[in-house]
Amino acid sequence: MAWLRERSARGEPVVRRDELLAFQFEGRPLPLVDSRLGIRKPKMLDAALSILTTYTRDGAPAPYDDAVGDDGLLRYKFQGNPRHYTNVSLQVAADRGVPLLWFFGVGEGLYLPFFPVWIVAVEPERSQVAVALEDAQRHLRVDGVTSEIERRYSLRIAKQRLHQPVFRQRVIHAYESCCAMCRLRHTALLDAAHIVPDREARGVPAVSNGVSLCKIHHAAYDENILGVRPDGIIEVRSDILQEIDGPMLKHGLQAMHQHKLALPRRRSDHPDPLLLEERYEKFRALV
Repeated sequence: MAWLRERSARGEPVVRRDELLAFQFEGRPLPLVDSRLGIRKPKMLDAALSILTTYTRDGAPAPYDDAVGDDGLLRYKFQGNPRHYTNVSLQVAADRGVPLLWFFGVGEGLYLPFFPVWIVAVEPERSQVAVALEDAQRHLRVDGVTSEIERRYSLRIAKQRLHQPVFRQRVIHAYESCCAMCRLRHTALLDAAHIVPDREARGVPAVSNGVSLCKIHHAAYDENILGVRPDGIIEVRSDILQEIDGPMLKHGLQAMHQHKLALPRRRSDHPDPLLLEERYEKFRALV
């Protein structure tokens, strides 16, 4: 965990699979993920060390249905037979209350790490375990009688701590760490902007509902200072085009008018034209 914190402090939280497999502890090889399985249980340990969620493209079926339960806690599926040694190691982790690492796929061979996480309940009848993303969640009840305020709290934690960071990394990776409007390539200054906001039913955390934007253009998009047509052409609001101000207004905003978004290489990662149209109509209503 100290190694992951140090690595993340350098501005790149995403780790490659080969880095995880080549990790060493005190001079000895100690892969942080299994070469074949989703649960890593080293021979010298009784409890699991890490769990992994495989990257799947938007719309593709996931090999395991890891999801949020009715109580707001995340669920991680067993790997085959519940008595398999890796699944047993999750039970040991739950019994001892030890922390684990969770590596979440955001691209081919790329993972966003979450740590520490804890196994707070084992649900063998559903072939899954309940996972807490932060210490406060470890004290919530998972027996089906969670209060509404606790459930909403856990849902918010899952959204803020897991879904939003994963969405950001997947979008920025698809756009090759580049602002789709101004081409800025400083990852620390990039956001994953929702086309349809995630508070709305159609605002799904899919790459096709996102655009990689620098913080200035993300804010301008959210404030309807500029909009994007379904064909990817950027429009700046007419009153903004008539303003006279400093170089940021002239070169950062006004110069974007009638330019086209720089799109990802994979067509499946392109913005959904229907979602762009829905958002563009709201922009046009304010022009």
